[in-house]
This record gives sequence, C-alpha cells and structure tokens, in this order.
Amino acid sequence: MTIEPRRAEAYRTQNWKLEKPAARGRGGIVVSQNHEAAAAGAAILEAGGNAVDAAVATAFALAAVEPWNSGLGGIGFGVVLKAGESRAQVVDFGPVAPRRADPADYPLTGEMKLDFFAWPGVVGDRNIHGPLSFCIPSSVAGYKTLKERFGTTMPVSELLQPAITLARRGLALDWYTTLKIASSAAILRLYEESARIYLPDGLPPVPPYQGVPGFRPLGNLAATLEHLAKAGLDDFYRGELAKRLAADIAAAGGVVDAQDLADCVASVREAPVIDWRGTHRIHTAGGLTAAPTLQAVIEGMADSRPPAGVPDAAWFARLSQVMRQAYSSRLAGLGAAQMAKEPGETCTTHLTVVDGAGNLVALTTTLLSSMGSRYVLPETGVLMNNGMMWFDPRPGSANAIAPGARPLCNMCPVVVTPADGGWPRHAAGASGGRRILPSVYQTLAFTLDCGMSLEEVAHQPRIDVSGPDGASADARLPEATLEALAAAGPLTVVEHGVLPLNFACPNIIRAEKGAAEGISDAASPWSAAVAAGTA
Repeated sequence: MTIEPRRAEAYRTQNWKLEKPAARGRGGIVVSQNHEAAAAGAAILEAGGNAVDAAVATAFALAAVEPWNSGLGGIGFGVVLKAGESRAQVVDFGPVAPRRADPADYPLTGEMKLDFFAWPGVVGDRNIHGPLSFCIPSSVAGYKTLKERFGTTMPVSELLQPAITLARRGLALDWYTTLKIASSAAILRLYEESARIYLPDGLPPVPPYQGVPGFRPLGNLAATLEHLAKAGLDDFYRGELAKRLAADIAAAGGVVDAQDLADCVASVREAPVIDWRGTHRIHTAGGLTAAPTLQAVIEGMADSRPPAGVPDAAWFARLSQVMRQAYSSRLAGLGAAQMAKEPGETCTTHLTVVDGAGNLVALTTTLLSSMGSRYVLPETGVLMNNGMMWFDPRPGSANAIAPGARPLCNMCPVVVTPADGGWPRHAAGASGGRRILPSVYQTLAFTLDCGMSLEEVAHQPRIDVSGPDGASADARLPEATLEALAAAGPLTVVEHGVLPLNFACPNIIRAEKGAAEGISDAASPWSAAVAAGTA
C-alpha cells in the first residue's frame, strides 16, 4: 500500500491555519467568492430587494471584481425556492453552441490535449481560446429571467448600480489579482484588448510593495453596464448593444451572430428532486449539469451514513469508491470523453442568497476556463466564455460540436428542504470545474448527516474524486483516513490552498424562520458571507 506523495515528503506551500467567519442575521445573507460583490447584494436586501434581486446584483458586481470567473459573456444555472413553496424552480441559461458552429472549423492535430478534458487537440487550440471558442453568452438572459420571474419591482438600474460603481473604479490590484492574471497571461497576450487591459507593459500588474493596492480600468465594461441600466437587459440581445456585440465578434472572426443573440432566452422549469435518506429533498438544476451524478453518489452512499460529528476513515474510503463509480458511469454516458488527470484551473463562481422572508437562491455561473476565451470584445468590454471547450471536437462523438448543441457541464447549485417541507432550509453550491460535485456532496453530508455547524463544514478537510481513476485527499486528514483511502484505490495527498486548485470552493446558507447563517470556502482569499445590515 503506497500513498503518493507521502505527507512527510510533500512540498508545502503554506504553514498556517486558515479561518473563515460565518455571517448571521435576520435581514438576509449573501455568500459570494468576493466580499465586495456579497456586500453589494446585501445592500440590495437592505434597500428592499428580495433574494433574487440581491443575487442578480451580486452576479453583475462579480463581473467587475473577479472578471476571470464570470461575467456578461458567461453562462449558468440558478435554483430558486420561494419561502412559501416546497418545490424549487430552475433558471437554465446553460451553454449552447452558436447556430453556425461547424466541426470543420476545429481540425484535429492528431495529439491529445490535456486541459479540463482529454479531448483530441485542435489546431491553434481554437476551441479553447479566441473567437471560435465562444458559446452564446447567456448570463444576461439568465439574470433577466431571474429578475422578471422571481424578483421584486426594484428597477434593474438599481441592481446594476453597484456593478457600475465597481467597474468605474477598476479591478483591485492585490496579490490575488496578480496570481489570477499571471495564470492566463500566456494567452491573454495574444489578443489586443485583453493584453491592453490585463497586461500593462506586457506583464501582469502587481500591487505596490507598500501601501494599498491600486485599481486597473476594465476597458468599456462600465459603459456597457451603464447602457444596460438605461436601456434594459434585453438590449444585450435585441438592441443597440446586441449590434455592437455582433459586430465585435464578427470582426474577431467568431461565428456567434446577431441571430444567436436574438434567439437567446433562459428557460424556467421545476427543479428535479433527489431524496436524501428520506429526511431531506435536494432540489437540483438537473439535465446536463452534475445533478444526475450527484444522485448516483447519494444513492450509492445510502447505506454509509457517517458517525455523528466527524466522518471516519471507513466513510471516506466508501465515498471515494462510490464517486469513482459515479464518474465512470458519467463518462461512459458521455462517450469517449476522459477527464484530464492534470489539475485544471476553473473560472466558475457560485453565490447563495437568502432574504428575511426565507426566499433562497443558489446561482452558479461560469466562463469555463479561467478568463474564459481570454478574449475581451473591445467595443463592449465583455470577456467572452470558451464554452466550445465543453464539446468533444471529434465529429460524430457523443458530445460533438453541432449547431445549437448543448454539452454536459459540471455546475451543481442546490437547495435543500426537509422532507416535511419545514425548516431549516439550505442553499449551496461550489465553483471548481469537475471538483464541484465531490465538494457539494461532502458539504451536504457534513451538514445533514454529521450535524456540523457551518463553521465546521467550511473547515472540515475533504477528499476529491474527479474521475474514475483515483482520489485526492487533503493532507490535514488523519493518517488512518489516508491509509483507508489508499487501500480503497489510487490516492494522492495534496494541500487545500489557493493554487494549485486541488479542491472546489463551496459555500452554503442555512435558513430558519426569521434567521439565517452562511459561510464561504475557507481557502478562497476574497470570499465572504455578508449579512444585510452589516455590509
């Protein structure tokens, strides 16, 4: 039995204990991967908006404060549960290939490409970055549908104001910004507007050696947000802004066109529900998200309840086996796809919101890769997604490129209700690509089965299984647990840090009648839970 690398031999990037505070309050809570965005959402709650209004404001603000994770050029899924109801609704604005998507535009190199997926390589990596990597940008359509179907009468212009203010100010130039931009610099430099914004003098911006960080302008993003505040969100798809977007994309050589934009709408449907031991119901986004695989894991762990308090070695070992089998089935259904074995960076973001009335939102949005396509449209300042990377570029494959096709993706926002429809209720989710599913399951298990407090959930070491071939384990887990995991299958012991990204970044809210609490991922430097009235 061998654990590779042994804990005593592993290189350590950190030697400190991280703690992340929870937030509690009666007026509502917003949890986000960026404190400023969460505070923006909490301000909307204080101004009379509900949880959906706050979620939309937070999502737009994230485009200005962590543009590598999400934004106007992205896609996503939201799960909404109204306080007086027992069944959640899904707002689906997931990835869709443009109507002129053509497999012939993605000639194969004959080699395999290890990125998020072990797809065959494409000439020039044009499915991974640049104009031909764009899927239809549906985030704004999703936020519009969320607002119209579930928000209050608060004007959209008010929801956009925090994002406008933050975009006018510019991107904060602290160490984390430097790290994120440097990670994508080799490709950002290939595209003029991207390089102009993110690589001043050809290099990633760095904070001053002393004093406070400065701020970096984000091109025309603020002007675009201001335009949407005046013209309305529909203008992104069927107005003046849509014309500018289509012209920008055409000039770059992309195939997303005015018709793709005009046809872009988000759909709303009843959330599929998964039974959790007969005690709870997990409301998911269903379909082509990670939800079906989550169901397989829940069913596979039905007879493996962890001891009260802390999961033991046997439970973790069983979970690693169940998740490997679930991923094997997922990939078999996908066809010839294989997950890459190398850690891939992700740009997904997840936020959760509850208001004082008990309405809950779990919203996951993404550009797919960090910085998405790495291509900023110069006239609008929109950083576009690289959703075409979700497709297998081999013609005729189970997940092949085709006009209007929808690929399998890893997002997994959830809302949890007791089986009797009462309280407490939870909203949760994570960012982290293929690592999302394991983190969401463990977050739910620690909460629902172990009875942990949210602080304990956020700081409990986890494992990751991102495919059928093995598991990763947090080096902080007890030696007995690591030995049991190694006996159950191939194991790598890793750190839970900022980069490399070895684990997803979950967050969770627990809502009681008239009170709530929330917490974000302990290892995410900017993340925060903010209670209304304390922002």
